Amino acid sequence: MVDLPVLQGEPEGCAPGPLTRRAKPDWLRVRAPGGERYTFIKKTLRDRGLFTVCEEARCPNIGECWAGGTATFMLLGEICTRGCRFCAVTTGNPGGRVDSQEPRKLAESVALLKLRYVVLTMVDRDDLSDGGAGHVAACIEQLKRRQPELILEALVGDFNGDVEAVDTLCDTGLEVFAHNLETVEEMQRTVRDARCGYDKSLAILERAKRHPRQPFTKSSLMLGLGESDAQLRRSMQELRSVGVDFLTLGQYLQPTSKHLDVVEWVTPERFAQLRQLGERLGFAYVASGPLVRSSYRAGEFFVANLVETRRVAASATIRTTSAIRASSGEGAWANC
Repeated sequence: MVDLPVLQGEPEGCAPGPLTRRAKPDWLRVRAPGGERYTFIKKTLRDRGLFTVCEEARCPNIGECWAGGTATFMLLGEICTRGCRFCAVTTGNPGGRVDSQEPRKLAESVALLKLRYVVLTMVDRDDLSDGGAGHVAACIEQLKRRQPELILEALVGDFNGDVEAVDTLCDTGLEVFAHNLETVEEMQRTVRDARCGYDKSLAILERAKRHPRQPFTKSSLMLGLGESDAQLRRSMQELRSVGVDFLTLGQYLQPTSKHLDVVEWVTPERFAQLRQLGERLGFAYVASGPLVRSSYRAGEFFVANLVETRRVAASATIRTTSAIRASSGEGAWANC
């Protein structure tokens, strides 16, 4: 059992009152997006009718990530069938509509943008029998065929608990399977759509980790919604208990006045303490900071190195096995 320290410098509960309409602290201020690379990515996506969660979710890091050539593609349109109270993506009923050309357009865009690490996310599609898993898998397969060296991370919904949908995605050979827990168990019904569930999310992540191809798994928690330190520690422990490899922790920011208020501005020092706690719990990588998001460019370098290490090891194993078979005479009949 890991000895979990009490976080220093913060109360066990949360700060009182909504902070949303007060001035943001200095550590949350970012530069407005712009620049040649940003403009190029935006035009490329618009020309092909593609969407990014960077825009739809109003991510504060869009300028940094796009300037660095990273974008998180949002699949299956811009309308989500769920209405979580923290999310700016439009809620509605897409009526079963799916762009069958999206896998091709996505692969063309990724090749044009010269990306090496691609993050795919999706809106929830409860209007589809498989929750959209087949379409996301088709996108991954198209990318893999065109650029086998790509590292692919898919941040997906819970598919309403359908574990076969999880298998469909893992069968593609994606490197990172991500699904966000979003918040602690006690706040799930306040923060997420009623069709979401804490245990359902943990089960989805556990299923992915148990898949024969064993992708890395990843999840994320938002802070500043009123969660306590004890609740956070418990959620982090439970994510590790189902084998989650990577964890991101970031500050919740209210996208519009219709969404949940910010209860607490969590300090960079507290985020640093939480990162240390996550590392002690055994996560391979923890990105923890006020502006960290589940699809966060800074973490890609670490994850990419792990993926490349795994690929090299797998390649070496294949070469060794082939050499052993050759020396033992296996397959000799094939030459007759």
